Amino acid sequence: MTLTQAGLPAASLTELAVEAAIAAAEVICAVYHRPIHVVTKDDGSPVTEADAAAEAVIIAHLKASGLPVLGEESVAAGIVPVLGERYFIVDPLDGTKEFIKRNGEFTVNIGLVDQGRPVMGVVLAPASGEIFVGDAGGAWAGKVVDGVVTGRAPISVGWLERLRIVASRSHGHEALEQLCRTLDVESDVSVGSSLKFCLLARGDAQLYPRFTPTCEWDTAAGQAVLEAAGGAVVTLDGAPMRYGKGELGFLNPYFVAAASMELAQKAAAEMRVLLG
Repeated sequence: MTLTQAGLPAASLTELAVEAAIAAAEVICAVYHRPIHVVTKDDGSPVTEADAAAEAVIIAHLKASGLPVLGEESVAAGIVPVLGERYFIVDPLDGTKEFIKRNGEFTVNIGLVDQGRPVMGVVLAPASGEIFVGDAGGAWAGKVVDGVVTGRAPISVGWLERLRIVASRSHGHEALEQLCRTLDVESDVSVGSSLKFCLLARGDAQLYPRFTPTCEWDTAAGQAVLEAAGGAVVTLDGAPMRYGKGELGFLNPYFVAAASMELAQKAAAEMRVLLG
C-alpha cells in the first residue's frame, strides 16, 4: 500500500479530498444563492468571496495529511509553499465566469501531484452535486446528496463512430474549427470548467484540445480523473503534461486531453501544424 510522508494510505488521501470538496461546495452554494460580489484580479480574471472561503475550508481539511497545498487563491496572495515531490493542488472554484453567470458549470478541484504527475483527483460540481474521482484504483462518479456521496459507479472512456469534441464556453480559438474538420469531428459539447475532462472520462466525448492559457490548478484534478478512466493528456510536443512549474508561475502549455494516448498524440500533431 502506498503511503504518504505523513503515513496516511493513498486511499485515505482520496477520501480526505472528497470530504474537503464536499465541505467547500457547501460554502460555495451559500454564496451562489445570494447576490455575488465580483472583484477583478491583477490578471483580469474575476474572483468572488466564494473562491477564498472555499479554499480556506479545503486547506483546513487537507491539513491532516501533512502534505503541502498549492492553492490558486493562496498563490494570488503571494503564498507559495515549499512543495517537494508530493503535494495537493487546489482550485476552489474553477469556472468563476460560469459561477457568475449562474449556469451551474463550475467545480471544486482537488488534485494530488506526485513527482510531477497528477495521481489523484476530485472534481465536484456544487450546483448539480455531480462528483468525479480518479486515483490508482480507477475512476468513478456519483452524486453528493446532503453531504453524502450516493450512486457511486465506475466510469471509463468510450468511443463513438465519429469523434465528439469538448469545447469551452468561455475560451474559444479560431483553430478549433479547422481541427474539427481535420479529425472529422461529428459534434462538439460545450461545457465550462474542469467538467470537460470529466465528460471525456465517462465517454460522453473523446477530445478536448486547449488552445488558450490554463494554470496547473485548473487541470490537475481533471487530468487525474481522465487518466484513471483510461484517457491521456499531452502537451503539443506529445509529452505527458507535468506539474510543479513554479518558475513559470505554474502556467500550463497548450495541451490535448483525449480518450486514448493515440488520439491525444494525433491531435497534438495537428495542433502543432495549425498553430505554426
